[in-house]
Amino acid sequence: MSEQPPSRTAVRLAAELGDVTLSPLDGRYRPAVEGLLEHLSEPALNRERLRIEVAWLLHLTKRQVLPGVRRLRDEEVHRLHGIAAAFDADTVAELKDIERVTVHDVKAVEYLLKDRLRGSSLEDVAEVVHFACTSEDVNNLAYARLVQRAVREVWLPAAGGVVEQLGGMARQYRAVPMLARTHGQPATPTTMGKELAVLTHRLQRQLERVRHADYLGKINGATGTYAAHVAAVPDADWEDVARDFVEGLGLTWNPLTTQIEPHDWQAELYADVARFNRVLHNLCTDVWTYISQGYFTQVTTAGSIGSSTMPHKVNPIRFENAEANLELSNALLDSLQQTLVTSRLQRDLTDSTTQRNIGVALGHALVALDNVARGLAGLDVDTAVLDADLEGSWEVLGEAVQTVMRLHGLPNPYERLKDLTRGQRVDGPAMAEFVRGLGLPAEAEQRLLALTPQGYTGLADALVDHLEPSWHPDDDGLDALEAGD
Repeated sequence: MSEQPPSRTAVRLAAELGDVTLSPLDGRYRPAVEGLLEHLSEPALNRERLRIEVAWLLHLTKRQVLPGVRRLRDEEVHRLHGIAAAFDADTVAELKDIERVTVHDVKAVEYLLKDRLRGSSLEDVAEVVHFACTSEDVNNLAYARLVQRAVREVWLPAAGGVVEQLGGMARQYRAVPMLARTHGQPATPTTMGKELAVLTHRLQRQLERVRHADYLGKINGATGTYAAHVAAVPDADWEDVARDFVEGLGLTWNPLTTQIEPHDWQAELYADVARFNRVLHNLCTDVWTYISQGYFTQVTTAGSIGSSTMPHKVNPIRFENAEANLELSNALLDSLQQTLVTSRLQRDLTDSTTQRNIGVALGHALVALDNVARGLAGLDVDTAVLDADLEGSWEVLGEAVQTVMRLHGLPNPYERLKDLTRGQRVDGPAMAEFVRGLGLPAEAEQRLLALTPQGYTGLADALVDHLEPSWHPDDDGLDALEAGD
């Protein structure tokens, strides 16, 4: 007799109670991505659609674009703003009910707003809602505003915070000498601070690109021709009306589109964020390697476990977790930028489902940033290990010696240093003996004899000063929509 399965498994029961999710962003990593919910969740999208619909109605009535449509009174303007501001859980549920009938998400928002106007003094302007609009007129503006806010208010502060943290470490360790490794082999020494400054500078450049990104928008009808607009009101300057509206939302007006705004700005933005992610990934792999070499020690918290079976271990999990999440983020960002720049003829819907994953892409990036920040905060430089590494690598001074030999015209400098150093360790006394036998001028000889691997760092310390000062994103234009124009 076969055993009957239970009517509800433990997992399904937990799911019904809200404790099970398919995405770790909605479960384990929820605290790191909480800020994105306000901008890139489905309720946030519908709220922004509602705000765009309200703003378009206000724009048309304020500018008196439509003959016979009156200017609204101040209290009516206030009431319209209140409809958008009152978007809550009940509104979310109501929209779901409407969409079950319309089977169209933007139309559901339009109907909800019109329903709010019935029975009020605004009922006579209800048909101005969504006037001459295709759904993409609302969608493209809503997404542009949401992405703009998500990047400026959530991603940029998190990314900027990590870059400032890294820059602080670069300045702190600017004079700490470290053996460099090119191709993994001992090479001309540098400083820990200078190497961190290189990564900081790279990340700063990408932040600036993202900070100055364009966010484009359009409101020009079903195929981008203002056909319905002109048919209804032929004498209006519809391009001026559209430009004024889009720019009033804090966006850049795109005058040439099909039914959709082509999304090229999104592809450009996601490419820049992905490039930032790749540089951050490079940081993670380098820091991971420095940890494995003992250059960095990891500060542990009381009660933390490094390995479930080897109590001596402290795994560099923050940087490994960051690597994985950066790779997931970039897989999505790369897909977004590749998909969004293509639309068959005047319209297809490949962008619709694609754009719903913007929050997921940025979410994994935020998880990575959170891990990098916590990982960097738990690092200390072990100067004893760095010094021992340098002390065992006197052969790296071969570059300096052969360069001085060239300056003074000594024969075969490279070849002579190659014979001395290649494939073998050279200590301080052996290097000094070699230098004394070269017949260099006394000043040059003394300078080389005084040189040590720890002191052979050139301008590394001073180069850290090329870092930009503290960086903060600006928030210009973020309140334009609330102004209702």
